[in-house]
Amino acid sequence: MYLADHSWPELGDALAPGSVALVPLGSTEQHGPHLPLGTDHLIAEGLATAAADRSDAFRTPTINVGVSPHHRQFPGTMWVDPPEFRDYVESFARNLAYHGIDRVVFVNAHGGNVQHLREVGRRLHEDEVAYAVEWMWDESIPELVDDLFERNGPHAGPKETAMVTHLAPDLVREDRLEDARDGGLVDLESAETTVHGARTFYDAVDNSANGAFGDPTDVTPEKAERLFEAAADQLVQLAEWISERDESDLFPEPRVERSD
Repeated sequence: MYLADHSWPELGDALAPGSVALVPLGSTEQHGPHLPLGTDHLIAEGLATAAADRSDAFRTPTINVGVSPHHRQFPGTMWVDPPEFRDYVESFARNLAYHGIDRVVFVNAHGGNVQHLREVGRRLHEDEVAYAVEWMWDESIPELVDDLFERNGPHAGPKETAMVTHLAPDLVREDRLEDARDGGLVDLESAETTVHGARTFYDAVDNSANGAFGDPTDVTPEKAERLFEAAADQLVQLAEWISERDESDLFPEPRVERSD
């Protein structure tokens, strides 16, 4: 169910403790010469929509702009600073809890959001407001990603190209796939991203001139569908797992005696 499609009387009885919200989060940032800036939030929204249709979870509106300053050298990239992002997402989740939804899955499709969403989840858990977890789609199916693509990449590579191919094929610039490969970074091991144990870069452009990593030419509609369905199935299972947990499992009794 998509919350924003319903009126408040329709939601009044539906929202209750034990309800699960799927909150799609992504970014609006460069994804090479072949993919749209909206790649991440399109993927997050597509997966959250599929999972909400296949479970009792609620899907919320999508948070489209994330923590993306490392792509700022590419025109059109948008970002918010980490503290403001964390505060906004936390406020968003507290609003859901006010209406009775005390279990949240941050359906994330942007690596730059990961650590901040986990911090928000920790805050909410510490205050016992809501049980919120960060879920990154490709981390739920790592073996399949490796099996499908010989030369993968963390950004604008075959896995993201496949997901957009499945969700919005008209937005994939197929005539630029080879450009993305040849003008980007295909062999990640050849990049001097670490020297004597230190990470040496801050901006994506330092490693890839066109912002793409991996070989996006290695994508077919069949691979794209298989990837999407596998990730969506993982999200459905996660939503069901959280829904079935007793509150005592999510917020255990404190083990430290406190004197007030």
